Amino acid sequence: MIAAERLGRLAAGSTSVVVLLGAWEILSRTRIANPVLLPAPSDIAVTLANIVGSGQVLMPAAYTLGLLAIGYALACVFGVTLGIAMGLNSAIAELFDPLVELFRPIPKPALIPPLFLFLGIGVNTMIFVVALAGFFPILTNTIQAMQGIDRTLLSTARTFRLSPLATLWKIILPAAVPMILTGMRVSLALALIIVTVAEVLAGENGIGYQIMDKQQSYQIKPMYAWLIILAALGFCLNALFQHVEARFTKWRAR
Repeated sequence: MIAAERLGRLAAGSTSVVVLLGAWEILSRTRIANPVLLPAPSDIAVTLANIVGSGQVLMPAAYTLGLLAIGYALACVFGVTLGIAMGLNSAIAELFDPLVELFRPIPKPALIPPLFLFLGIGVNTMIFVVALAGFFPILTNTIQAMQGIDRTLLSTARTFRLSPLATLWKIILPAAVPMILTGMRVSLALALIIVTVAEVLAGENGIGYQIMDKQQSYQIKPMYAWLIILAALGFCLNALFQHVEARFTKWRAR
């Protein structure tokens, strides 16, 4: 029954995609839509195959993934660490909360131009921008996870005289993992958006740079092809995160 329902949802989703692509193909081929600005999907697919098959995709994808991985890792480390500290210690929370509430509501793409102005345009600045954007969802969810922990569990840990490190590892983190992972999922999606915007604005490589470069040089089919590559990258990252999330959920259950 469950398998049949999944197949039904997959078929419904696939049908909508096929209908959209078919309509797009017809509009472009019949020139109802401008085929220069909106090339046929079949033509874009040929261009995409050439980019992937020739290896042109490797360096830009590696560049984008490198920026994303380093920035996201920094966001996770600092977001979880500070979130645990603020969630469990009211003095630390009172110290950092005004700064968090000052910068958290600001749309992170708006910070890119001033950061480029003060820090310069370069790889290190892009990594910092990605880390900053990904930091706040992780921090917020970690704080909420800490505050939502059943105090009975902490009392039990004190009764058994567990060390602070043992309490963190055996009691706090297993209880907080689901909410922390939710913050990390949001952070990953936001980090991909920010690294793409940064590359579009001032990159010298990467997928975002390729999209902007092709648009500026009026290479429309390659521009769409790189957009598809970006979408595929986001899809793969989300699937990978779902796998990691499932593994951590099993660890929590044990």
